[in-house]
Amino acid sequence: MQADHRQEPPAEFEFRGSAAEYFGIWIVNLLLSLLTFGIYSAWAKVRTKKYFYQNTFVAGRSFDYHATGLQILIGRIIVIAGIVAYTILGAIPLVNLAMLLGLVFLIPYLLVRSLRFQARMSSWSNVRFDFQGNWGTAAANYFLYPFLAALTIYTTWPFVTRSVQRFHVNGHTFGTTKMSFDSPIGPFYKAALAAMAWGIGTIVIATVVVGVNVNMSGMLSELSHDPEDIAAMIDVIMILLLFFVAAIPATIIYRAMVRNTVYNYTILGDGHRFYSDVSALRLLWISVSNAVVVAMTLGLMLPWAHVRRVRYLANHTLFIPAGPLDDFVGDISAQVSAIGDAYGDIEGFDIGIAV
Repeated sequence: MQADHRQEPPAEFEFRGSAAEYFGIWIVNLLLSLLTFGIYSAWAKVRTKKYFYQNTFVAGRSFDYHATGLQILIGRIIVIAGIVAYTILGAIPLVNLAMLLGLVFLIPYLLVRSLRFQARMSSWSNVRFDFQGNWGTAAANYFLYPFLAALTIYTTWPFVTRSVQRFHVNGHTFGTTKMSFDSPIGPFYKAALAAMAWGIGTIVIATVVVGVNVNMSGMLSELSHDPEDIAAMIDVIMILLLFFVAAIPATIIYRAMVRNTVYNYTILGDGHRFYSDVSALRLLWISVSNAVVVAMTLGLMLPWAHVRRVRYLANHTLFIPAGPLDDFVGDISAQVSAIGDAYGDIEGFDIGIAV
């Protein structure tokens, strides 16, 4: 495909759904899943994905999701059957050891199958995506590289993140057009340092609070028959608060900055690019305020929170064509039609990999 260098304006991602519409889908999904003891949750997942895909547009064209509830259910049954077999046979020492070793090979296989299934069940402008990553690269990214990073006390974790993102993006195609990603390591270390700064800052504040806790424990010892139990309870509460105030926000900041880097360095075909300018602090505020509102409404505002987050991410994402978008889509559609539709996976391995 020859690149056309005529000027084409960036195409904004746009989410056109609403919290009210999604609430109707969500509440029905929830009730039917409860009434069927979780069986309907496979169809609920498909309905949810279809709603968000079909309401996400780029240049006036929407995405779509093509999996069926039966495919998802079959995949879950296979996984559950495997877990049951492992639980029963795991009581035998030698068999348990053999099965543990087998998981080292099985888990990367399932990861690749999940990514492939999600890609092949997704489309934009009636053109399907695909994933062509392999087991060996998955095993290296999810087992070998994290192990090596642990040996460096995780100071090389940004290299692991970059490698995982490269594995995800470079394995994907849009029709027959390949996607590619590579970037300097600097942006990943910048994201890690920002997350670390947040974590260290909250730990410093927590240290001050712990000092107050020590004084409180001393006061309680004069008022209670079991001051050690009360102090231990306060310590547990402080640890939980530290987790929610330090670890979770740091993770959100890290992922937001990594998202920008991945989008900004991804290329589709002959120079088609993406752009993301998500604010880490803004996304953190949205996530925290969403959690507070959902908790205060006992979960009823979960659809609103989900739509709010998706809309923010869409509004801060662009597709930048290297040439006329209609020509690009028409060319891709012609190539796909020429080779036929080979997306007929039966198993619905969808294990929720966060990309």
